[in-house]
Amino acid sequence: MGKPRVLVTSSDTPQAGIDLLLTKCEVTVIQKVISNNDDVRQAVPGHDAIFLSGHTNINTAFLDIAGPNLKVVSTMSAGYDHLDVPEIKRRGIKVGHTPEVLSAAVAEIAVMLTLNASRRAHEGRLLLEQGATERRPQWLLGRDLRGSTVGIVGLGKIGLQIANRLKCFEVGRFVYTGHSRKKSGDEIGAVFLSLDDLLEQSDFVIVATPLTNETRGLFNDAVFAKMKQTAVFVNIGRGAVVKTDALVRALRNKTIFAAGLDVTDPEPLPPDHELLKLPNAVVIPHLGSATVKTRNDMAIVAAQNILNGLEGKPLVYEL
Repeated sequence: MGKPRVLVTSSDTPQAGIDLLLTKCEVTVIQKVISNNDDVRQAVPGHDAIFLSGHTNINTAFLDIAGPNLKVVSTMSAGYDHLDVPEIKRRGIKVGHTPEVLSAAVAEIAVMLTLNASRRAHEGRLLLEQGATERRPQWLLGRDLRGSTVGIVGLGKIGLQIANRLKCFEVGRFVYTGHSRKKSGDEIGAVFLSLDDLLEQSDFVIVATPLTNETRGLFNDAVFAKMKQTAVFVNIGRGAVVKTDALVRALRNKTIFAAGLDVTDPEPLPPDHELLKLPNAVVIPHLGSATVKTRNDMAIVAAQNILNGLEGKPLVYEL
């Protein structure tokens, strides 16, 4: 019996993950840096496992094309809104992802965006380029983390790491919201609140929640209106948690002070999008896990998920 066959969906996949697969599998790599759904569908029949380097949609139609050989799906990401997990599992296929190994890197990006947005870094750069800087005591004043209330929407692994990193900035109080009070929240002295209370009390609102039916479009006009006018909004979760038009209005009308975004809806934003024209919006192109070490770690975990699944063992991180 030959080695199991694994399809890797991008030639841009870190070599560490491919090398691990090669120890026990026959590996096919789609020779495109960015492959689309059609590329993957065309290549997948006959493979025993699929390593998703990007966000290929794995749904009923895809699984029908993949055929009966497919035993494991592993995505090199923490998020899995591109996977129809119930349908994949219904067919007896194991499905894994790569949380936790990227938590530190994403938390660093959240801190970066929080500081950049609160201290008006983007606006300052624009004024510098225009030769419009001023030397006076109350020019371009930002907002302090010191003594502030930081609200985290979704105190999971990433939310917790964000709070731990922000502690050294002498934050006055951490609050969070979610389905229920968490022991991990108690351990860092964070207070569990309803979403409305968090919005009303927080100087910084940091979104670290996954995209679900419950969170999709959660941040709309009504929600932004409940925030302080001095509040800084940061999103490192998923773009579609936010109604983009509502955020544009909130920033333009000074309903809130500023925003820092690693994720957007749509993603990527068109170059002429209104959000990119706002001086009080710091927007970066989904760089949360984009470090050399983190991407290598993600590739290794995604590959190990596949090896474990093919050998009948529990996946490292199974959905």
